[in-house]
Parts: sequence; structure tokens; C-alpha cells
Amino acid sequence: MLKTIAKLIIFILLTVITQIGGVLYLVSSVLIGSSAKWKFIKRTAVFIGLYLITTFYIVPVIAPYWGREKIVETEFLEAHSWCYTLANRSYVKPQLNRSLKEVSEAFGTKNPGIKLVYLDANFPFIDGFPLLPHLSHNDGKKIDIALIYKDGQSELTNKKPSRSGYGVYENPKNGEFNQTVVCKKQEYWQYDFPKYLSMGTTNDDISFSEEGTKQLIGIILKQKKVERLFIEPHLKSRLILKSDKLKFHGCKAVRHDDHIHFETK
Repeated sequence: MLKTIAKLIIFILLTVITQIGGVLYLVSSVLIGSSAKWKFIKRTAVFIGLYLITTFYIVPVIAPYWGREKIVETEFLEAHSWCYTLANRSYVKPQLNRSLKEVSEAFGTKNPGIKLVYLDANFPFIDGFPLLPHLSHNDGKKIDIALIYKDGQSELTNKKPSRSGYGVYENPKNGEFNQTVVCKKQEYWQYDFPKYLSMGTTNDDISFSEEGTKQLIGIILKQKKVERLFIEPHLKSRLILKSDKLKFHGCKAVRHDDHIHFETK
């Protein structure tokens, strides 16, 4: 019974994190029977092999049949961490892929050497399949991107303050509206939960670039196919952002002063 429960937990975790990992875990268990010698080592090796082959060679080929494609990385666009691509969390609808390309090229051209850095996008298959811990990354139309930062010489940098890209906030300054306090008073305890998902802080020598982030958001909002963009209310006010596409994500979501979320129609 304990072994069955443990296998169920592993299956669920692999499915939640990668979408395909749970199924491949079951396949590896079937291929290496329970009577096999060194079965744990063999099953682990088979699973890793199956997972890497499926992730890098099979999924990108069949995902378009579900209307999604792998994000095309360029000299202007890259994932914050290899973990996002390894976990199959880097798939989007073709329109969003085109928008990412256009936005990253426009921003990179204005700021040579500075890239658009993306975080969680969507899984490759099945509309409605949740990409936890997100509430809405389930249709190929949503993506999170990192804020823009500057170094000690006030030059824009590709460095980010957390290893995951999430969880290090650009907090409200004195006198700015604090949405987090409001939401937590309403008992939305999860509102600042990503602070536990940073995977550790890094690059203490960088700071938030208001100018760079505002410029990036402006480029995104000019995209005709972009429908909505989420950013924390105090940053919207501080950066003097005005657009009907700027929306408040609601207290049921999480705070957006560690990243930008935008989505296409």
C-alpha cells in the first residue's frame, strides 16, 4: 500500500510539474518489471532517457496538432532558466510566439544586448490543463516575462534577482498603494506566495529599472493581438502607464511586481 501511494504521489508531482512526466514514469515502470534486478536504477535511467527524448524530439513535433508550438528563442529572447524548457512549460499559440518575437526584437534593437526573458508560458497539450501554480496559463495564450533591471552603473542588464525569476518583489514605496496588504486583509493568503518560489536570491548588485520596464511594457501594449497585461497597481502608477489593456489580476491570483503577465486574443 505504501509503495502504491508513493508511486501515485510521484505520478501526480511529475504530471503537475511537466505534464508528460507522470505518463512516462508509468511507462518506465512497465518496461522494467518489479522482478528486475536493480529495478530502481534501471527504471530511473529509462525514465530519464524517455523523458529527454520525448521532451526535446517528440513533443515539439506533435504539439502543433494541439495548436501550440515551442517558443522560438533568438538573440533577443530567452528563457530565464533551462528548467522552463526542460519542464515543457515553454509552449504557446502561434500568435503569441509571433508577438514575443516582435516585442523582443523591438526591445532588443533599442537596447543592444538586452533580451526579453520569459518565465512560465504553457504546457504543450490540452486546453484547460492547469499549469500550476498559475490560475490561467492553460490555453497557450499566456506568458510571464521578467521585469527589467539595471546594474550599479545604471546600465540595463539581463541579470535577474531570483533564480526562478519569481518571488523577489519591487515593493511599494512610501505613499504608494499596497495591493498586497489589501488582499491579505481580505484573507487571500496566497497573494504573495511566490516569495517561497524564488529558489534563492542572486545578483544583489542590480536594481529595478523603471525606464527599461516601462519601455518594454509600452512595446507589448502596442501589439494589436495583445489583449491584457497584468502588473501590480503601484507599478502601474509609478511608471505612469495608461492603456485599456492594463488590468488588475484580482486578489485570487498572486502579486505582479516580480514579473509581467500578458496574453493574446
